[in-house]
Amino acid sequence: MRDEGHGTPGMQSQELEDSFLIGQISAGDQEAFARFYDLHSAAVLGLVARVLGARGEAEEVLQEVFLQVWRQSERYEAARSTPRGWLLMVARSRALDRLRRRDARGRHEQEAVADAAFPRLVSPLGTRRLEDVERRERIHSALNLLSPEQRRCIELAFFEGLTHTQIAERLVIGLVTVNAHVRSIYSKLGVTSRAAATRYALEHQLL
Repeated sequence: MRDEGHGTPGMQSQELEDSFLIGQISAGDQEAFARFYDLHSAAVLGLVARVLGARGEAEEVLQEVFLQVWRQSERYEAARSTPRGWLLMVARSRALDRLRRRDARGRHEQEAVADAAFPRLVSPLGTRRLEDVERRERIHSALNLLSPEQRRCIELAFFEGLTHTQIAERLVIGLVTVNAHVRSIYSKLGVTSRAAATRYALEHQLL
């Protein structure tokens, strides 16, 4: 029988240590903060780099994320997620903010060049935005049909960067089942790789 919500003893031990560290960080313990950083900075950097596609920017966001952890660790709610899960959601939010600002600058620059060079050939943005909204709504509807196990599987793959084997161990389910769940989300998003799926899901806040 599958034991929902319980992973391997090693993973349980890590979550216990993380919870203790978060409590200590809230009390201003710098050594606890340093330990938490050492444990999770690589995962955060990997997630942010996948979203931004630029190592330099990812390193800047990494520092922003851990500064937020230091200042706002009391906002962590154990009932809602593990400390690692909360940390990665903070990283996701920070990366998306940076991505939106960067993309907005790029669009404005491109539109300015297009307006100057071809003032009568610039296509209206309204249609493209409407099509994107409609596509996103269709995907949201499809994702809402996922079971809790499927959604958790996707979160572990996209946001925590776990391999399919690690996901199977964490959720105590078969590897074949994990592979099926991930292929299903690829199909719904219309992508063929984890990197593309992660970027799309993050950009459109699908998960």
